[in-house]
Amino acid sequence: MNQTTARLRCRDRAIQEILPVLPDSIRRLVSALPLSIQAKVEEFRIRQGKPLILGLSSGDYFLSPKGQLTSRRQEAYQVTPRDMEQLVELISGSSLYALEEELRNGFITLPGGHRAGITGKAVLDNGRVRTLKYLSGCNIRVSREIKGAATPLLPYLLDGRRGIYHTILISPPRCGKTTMLRDLIRQISNGIEELGFPGVNVGLVDERSEIAGCYKGIPQLDVGIRTDVLDGCPKAQGMMMLVRSMGPGVISADEIGRREDVEAIEEILNAGVKVLVTAHGSSIAELACRPALGQLIQAKWIERIVILGRSRGVGTVEDIIDGKTMRSLGVK
Repeated sequence: MNQTTARLRCRDRAIQEILPVLPDSIRRLVSALPLSIQAKVEEFRIRQGKPLILGLSSGDYFLSPKGQLTSRRQEAYQVTPRDMEQLVELISGSSLYALEEELRNGFITLPGGHRAGITGKAVLDNGRVRTLKYLSGCNIRVSREIKGAATPLLPYLLDGRRGIYHTILISPPRCGKTTMLRDLIRQISNGIEELGFPGVNVGLVDERSEIAGCYKGIPQLDVGIRTDVLDGCPKAQGMMMLVRSMGPGVISADEIGRREDVEAIEEILNAGVKVLVTAHGSSIAELACRPALGQLIQAKWIERIVILGRSRGVGTVEDIIDGKTMRSLGVK
């Protein structure tokens, strides 16, 4: 099956964008999956000499040489050295040197905003990672826009016509916080006519190119008409750069956690700019035990804490907490 045929058989836009960078053998197996399964794939775990694993919302599955999902390891397709060699060629456009900066961070952003995490042997320069070589593993994370995902949150997060409440979204991995954040940014940037919200300028620090999915500096995903993106920039530094240069009403970043992140947020609050961020965690108690994030919660700087999970599927809003009173606002 050639690449054109594979594209025709696969109607999920995200998978269409990823198919061209998959090795021929793996591309054929993925294309053989029912369209309903293709649309649920969240990750491709490709490790040389190991079983090919697909991450779906319902869990991880092996992919068999017949293009079928299986829970039996012995039935799984085994990734070959040629598969890895071809994968690297396709992801890099046959020029790893041109992607040295991205390899230093351990991932490559693909067209469409999808991210390929890479493992291999680190090449050091004065004790710091300069690049990677002998690449042996890849995790392709599928990026899908779900427009309207954040709509149920808006009445809790909008502060009249003035903007939004200082907000943090928390969840364990693969529970939809990046997808939810992207849609929140899009909506508050564009404006929400039905709620009488005119839209505000948003400064987005997209350190890992996951939210806007920039490819060669251009956002591949819709983050709104009033959003300025700093791609690949460390969060703390990027937040301050945007405050000083772009006059945002809201500053947004994904997966804060370091002390310098919290220090930057404190400066942003003092500048009168709203904050919209995410963090890893399953509960407020868990965040409170982490030194930097605990300070953010205990100081009551954050006005809305949104807890996401998977109890009713990915992106379930488990609770919304008023950060000042620490009382639940309820979930409808």
